[in-house]
Amino acid sequence: MTFTASELEYLAGQPLGRLATVQPDGTLQNNPVGFRWNAQTQTIDISGFRMAASRKFRNVAANGRVAFVVDDVPSVDPWRVRCVEIRGHGEAIDGPEPIIRIHPRRILTFGLDEPDREAHSLTVNKRDVSV
Repeated sequence: MTFTASELEYLAGQPLGRLATVQPDGTLQNNPVGFRWNAQTQTIDISGFRMAASRKFRNVAANGRVAFVVDDVPSVDPWRVRCVEIRGHGEAIDGPEPIIRIHPRRILTFGLDEPDREAHSLTVNKRDVSV
């Protein structure tokens, strides 16, 4: 399985993430996006209004380079943070409902399995995902 049970539970409870793509001139673009876990394809699927006409969709179609972050701050007193970062290959899928499909290659998480730990002492869990 690509994600752990705690990662999937966390992702299911979050409405937004941030998708970073690489533009043709090499600069980065970062957009807030809605997303869903696609258990059948083991991918993160991103859809949205006029997706096929968007710069992010064209960026992914051109080079496939993506990073995706979902994070939140469940408490400010005490300070608590959680994060899932996904690096991988993006696929721009055109059709009746165009989507960007992220195939995870590296996953980094913190704060999910250590909810009571001080933010600066959290363990970063990182792993490569086999293709």
